[in-house]
Amino acid sequence: MTNPPSGQGASAAPINTPGTTRADGPDPVPSGSPPPTVENMHPGSPAPGTRPIGQHGPTSITDFLTDGSLAGLCSELTRMSGVRVELHDRDGRSIVSGDGRRAWEVLDDLSPAAARDTRFPLRVSGETIGWLSVAPGEPTLSDDARLRLEHVVTLIASASAELCEYGLELRHRLRELTVLYRLNSLVARTQDVTTILESALDSALDVMELDAGAIMLLPEDADGVLSEHEKDLVTAASRHLSPEWLESPLPLSKDRLFDRLALRGETVVSSDVRVDSRVLIPDRARQEGLAGFINAGLVFQGRPIGVMRMYKRRPRDFSDWDRRLIKSIAQQAAVAVQQARLQQARKQERRIQRQVQLAADVQRRMLPREVPSVPGIDLAAAYEPSFELGGDFYDFVALGGHLGVVVGDVVGKGIAAALLMSAVRAMLRAHAEDLYDLDEVVARVNKAVCRDTLDHEFATLWYGVIDPATRRLTYCSAGHDPPMVIHPAPGRAPTPRDVEELAIGGMVVGVDPTQRYQRGVFQLAAGDVLVAYTDGVTDAMAFSGEKFGKARVRSTLLRLLSERPSITAAEIVEQVVWEIRRFVGLSRRADDQTLVVARILERPPAMTA
Repeated sequence: MTNPPSGQGASAAPINTPGTTRADGPDPVPSGSPPPTVENMHPGSPAPGTRPIGQHGPTSITDFLTDGSLAGLCSELTRMSGVRVELHDRDGRSIVSGDGRRAWEVLDDLSPAAARDTRFPLRVSGETIGWLSVAPGEPTLSDDARLRLEHVVTLIASASAELCEYGLELRHRLRELTVLYRLNSLVARTQDVTTILESALDSALDVMELDAGAIMLLPEDADGVLSEHEKDLVTAASRHLSPEWLESPLPLSKDRLFDRLALRGETVVSSDVRVDSRVLIPDRARQEGLAGFINAGLVFQGRPIGVMRMYKRRPRDFSDWDRRLIKSIAQQAAVAVQQARLQQARKQERRIQRQVQLAADVQRRMLPREVPSVPGIDLAAAYEPSFELGGDFYDFVALGGHLGVVVGDVVGKGIAAALLMSAVRAMLRAHAEDLYDLDEVVARVNKAVCRDTLDHEFATLWYGVIDPATRRLTYCSAGHDPPMVIHPAPGRAPTPRDVEELAIGGMVVGVDPTQRYQRGVFQLAAGDVLVAYTDGVTDAMAFSGEKFGKARVRSTLLRLLSERPSITAAEIVEQVVWEIRRFVGLSRRADDQTLVVARILERPPAMTA
């Protein structure tokens, strides 16, 4: 037989009935009891008046008997010593070996003679669940022999009590594991929080033999942040409690003490809330028919998310096992709730991700699918959003033989920036019919953006129009980084003095509807390279925190044109993007990056698109 753990609260000190020097056990069975009868019981069945095996708390030794070996051992000791040694349940009835059809039987043996026996109690968790008794014996039995017999019975009682204690703990663990397994299995089948909490509540009521309960959760705000105040608790699941009790704004305890302690991780118990000084209005509990109370917090990774309140309709002294069990159930319920919420959040995230992907596809279709073929101009562009949806944009606008070039940057990132980007692009295209009145085009866009957006929504914009025949560039800026023009002298490599910025004043669009904008003109020549970009290019940051910067853009362009004077616009874009990636390394891209390059050719062919 497996050795039980020590220190479990089992004991078996002998107790003499009246007339002896020991009197620390139960009172002797009174005389005048009914005559003995045999209970026709199934082997291992509990005696009448005891709880079934595995129910809450120890009740009687009959809860633990299986094959009748303990009763048989008593019979053998009686035969060997000539002194009657018997096993009794907690009510004093004798337990004897069975008749072959049953392992053991209970006799209603409450004879006056038994009152003179010496008793050796079987104590489990502080309760007497039965005892072994030794009759006074025959005069021929020596004192030494009797002492040895009582010592043996003491050892048997002690070992039996420890085994019962061990068995009771195993039953507790088994029921606890059964409940936790049930909750884990439920999480695998459903992500419905209400279903999970109702199952946790039903399991706790069943295993702890309680009558009513409720699970309260702290609410989340729109951003998923939990409230931290016990007054905000709302009912998520309940059993056998009236709507009046659940919906009452009055707490059970003064200053909501019970819930506050539970949310801190403590287990709160009251054997009878009707007489507990901590209770705010005891009459409410009386009207609801509640007495015993135990409360534990639902805590996930150190953060409280709710409480589990459980009630008994009679007074109840809750054991350490009760406290451990409700805390385990509450913690597992908290894990299940958070897992269910996480699964729901993931589903919602996947739905949103699909919508974002669709929006990103629409946004990409709004960008030019390919650069137009324009006589005398070699064009290329690149756009890399930091998110799936970005706020940068570029566009090429055919204007009756002229080419419009647009580069913009909307404040922010993600869906909001993408929507504003689409609006700005559409507005600019709608007003682009005024060919050389670029300042008026941008002013109209600014008014529309101011009218249709919030105060914190704005965009930078650069808009230029190239006449391929005259190579004249007319442009206007609304707070955008000025493009660069590399304008080298014929027959030599370009130098920093050959780089000119198309700087011109102008406020961002979307702030001041009365803002007026300036228009600039630049005469391009064969071999010139126009480079327009957004601040995501110059603000690209290395792991050290250093920015790529305008100087690196300039030096990269000069080096490329020096090493390869006939380099194409597409190759320039490719090399600049590569230099940025090499500089940034493994650092995350913090902003959208847009780059547009236009190189003026020597002999313009006829326009094809």
